[in-house]
Amino acid sequence: MRTLFIGDLHLSADRLDITQAFTRFLDTELDDADALYILGDLFEVWVGDDIALPFALDIAEKLKQVSQKLPVYFIHGNRDFMLGKQFARAAGMQILPEVTRLNLYGVDTVILHGDSLCTLDKAYQRFRKLRSLSLSRWLYGYLSKKTRQGIADKIRSKSKSSNQQKSYTIMDVEPNAVDVLFAKTHTKHMIHGHTHRPAIHQLANGCKRIVVGDWYEQGSVLSVSAEGIYLQSLPFDQMMT
Repeated sequence: MRTLFIGDLHLSADRLDITQAFTRFLDTELDDADALYILGDLFEVWVGDDIALPFALDIAEKLKQVSQKLPVYFIHGNRDFMLGKQFARAAGMQILPEVTRLNLYGVDTVILHGDSLCTLDKAYQRFRKLRSLSLSRWLYGYLSKKTRQGIADKIRSKSKSSNQQKSYTIMDVEPNAVDVLFAKTHTKHMIHGHTHRPAIHQLANGCKRIVVGDWYEQGSVLSVSAEGIYLQSLPFDQMMT
């Protein structure tokens, strides 16, 4: 048996190829799974459970079917931090704290989306702190649907423009932030997404930092079992057959 981790699918109505690949993954890759963890940014943008698009409701129905066979867990990402209890219930997902400690087959492991580790990106960290405030989230929820959609569109546009101007270093995790989290959680392995740079990093202190990839051009799945850790790419053309 194995536990599977995915993240950064960025599902949207204009990338139905990703949605189809994800659906295929749910249909064919979970037979021997103990659990499925989604490490944030399941959707490209989420402006509220009350205005979920039809394709998102289809995803919820599919995940609900999966949840009847194995537990499905979700950690918020920077794009879908407003995903709430209503959608989670519809999808059969359990929302976890943004930093969650697990014991995976005898190894103490910390999982998270990963954006909190990119501490050199000061502008983003200021925004992240603001949107995490309960008052900010409460106020946002009371805005009209049209206003929320407009804000989401602006955030996406600004994020894309800003990211093109930022260096590789700023947009990656900061090693000291990684070390601090390892020390705080007393874990040996860390699993996250966000950076879109899939890899298994063996650190000098004996710990491992594992990064799941995005689903823009192919699927990316991390499989953890008692036998070891395997980071797998799933080409879309193979998943469509």
